[in-house]
Amino acid sequence: MDLLTRAPVADAPLRAATLARLRADRRSRSRRTVLTVSLLVVVLAALLVASVLLGGLGRVDPADVLPAAFGMRTGLADYMIFRIRAPRALAALLAGALFGLAGALYQRLIRNPLATPDIVGISAGAGAGATTVLLFAPALPFGAPLAAVTGSLVLLAAVYALSLRGGLNTYRLVLVGIGLSGVCTAYTNYLFSVADQHSIAVAMRWLIGSVNGVDWTGVSTLAIGLAVCVLCAARLGRPLGSMSLGDDLATGLGTSVPAARVAVLALGAGAAALATSVVGPIGFVSLISGPIAVRLVGADRAFGIAPFIGAALVLGADVLAQHAPLISPVPTGVLTALLGAPYFVWLILRRRPGATS
Repeated sequence: MDLLTRAPVADAPLRAATLARLRADRRSRSRRTVLTVSLLVVVLAALLVASVLLGGLGRVDPADVLPAAFGMRTGLADYMIFRIRAPRALAALLAGALFGLAGALYQRLIRNPLATPDIVGISAGAGAGATTVLLFAPALPFGAPLAAVTGSLVLLAAVYALSLRGGLNTYRLVLVGIGLSGVCTAYTNYLFSVADQHSIAVAMRWLIGSVNGVDWTGVSTLAIGLAVCVLCAARLGRPLGSMSLGDDLATGLGTSVPAARVAVLALGAGAAALATSVVGPIGFVSLISGPIAVRLVGADRAFGIAPFIGAALVLGADVLAQHAPLISPVPTGVLTALLGAPYFVWLILRRRPGATS
């Protein structure tokens, strides 16, 4: 009896020490997250300024640059800053954030660094849908965004259904996505064979992935889409956290695993499709953003940081695409592919034989 009464007292210092370490670890991670976000905001602000100012201002008065960025000037300043450079920079930032969020959601849900919208084929489905509208109905209001979202969701449904046989296998999901992505590429090539030359030139520039020529309508589409996706992702944060513990435990905690899984997959597909509909399928941003965020702040907070990473990658790539010596000008997607393709090959080569997730 004496031992039973003394045991809780003896365990009290151990419990207190454990709680203190947990609190200290939580504070440390919170400070690291705040510092990371602050640095990323500074980087994004610097890249925005560089995107607007690099390349020279010609006869634009430097004092007119900031007012012109808000549409408060006319003439050359309005044309160069408000109609060309500002929407291009903001489109790169917003599209990169959407790509980064989509990739982090997929990687967190499926627990596989290969499972991103561009690798699984979601971006190819969005590209096929948007290309159809760009080639044959370019005047359709909001045609490309709607077709891109529709194409991505159709492909997502096909990939998910074909990957469910015998239970959801993440490696099978990746392979099925790659296969269906090839089908979408073949469909897109067929469309090029029957379209007129002018439409083909427009669609080809878009398929490579470029923010050149994006107007304020495209920026508005991206901004509204990003706001909606961020709000939805915040609502899905708790189910994602519980599912990371395993489906059985998540179900025991009250999470409807099938519904949450479909919601996350649809949200990631929608985010990638919206970005793709405006700037084209800028490749590998969603693949890279998540792992970088995990290394910076840890897996449990990565999908909150990944949009900042994606925004910095696309905006930085666009600045280089416009002004880097020897290579500029090139489409933004060319530079992201040069960075992402070797990383994708490295991920494939480092997988353990027989791995399924």
